[in-house]
Amino acid sequence: MAVDIEIIKKLREETGAGVLEVKEMLEEVGDDYEKAKEELLKKSAAKAAKKSDRVAQDGLVYSYIHGNGKVGSLVMLGCETDFVAKTDDFKNLCKEVAMQVCVEDYSDIEEILQSEYIRDPSKKILDLVNETTAKVGEKIEIVKFTKFVVGE
Repeated sequence: MAVDIEIIKKLREETGAGVLEVKEMLEEVGDDYEKAKEELLKKSAAKAAKKSDRVAQDGLVYSYIHGNGKVGSLVMLGCETDFVAKTDDFKNLCKEVAMQVCVEDYSDIEEILQSEYIRDPSKKILDLVNETTAKVGEKIEIVKFTKFVVGE
């Protein structure tokens, strides 16, 4: 049975898994999209866990200003190399985390990691970090964050 290339692309984007890995998983679960996605996300979390003892010595400081200019944030995300820090995947993760910091008052990094992702409540920020880790092949961590609010 041939697997639809559009489904493979979509799963690849959502999970960070390779084309062959996605194709094999779809075949394994009988083309059940949600089951394949769930299993691929589990694998990406396992890949991220294997990289957890590495040192994230590079990264970016990223700023985000909410549309009305009254709320903003600075976040520092770490990765292993400047090569990964320059990738669109890493920069996008920085943006998403910085945006997330603007919507709530988080007390620490663990609270951010466990919070529901504002664009997709079925995911946590930790899932985004794990997906990007799987895509780029390096440890990624949120190092610091600050939220700024006019009038506070």
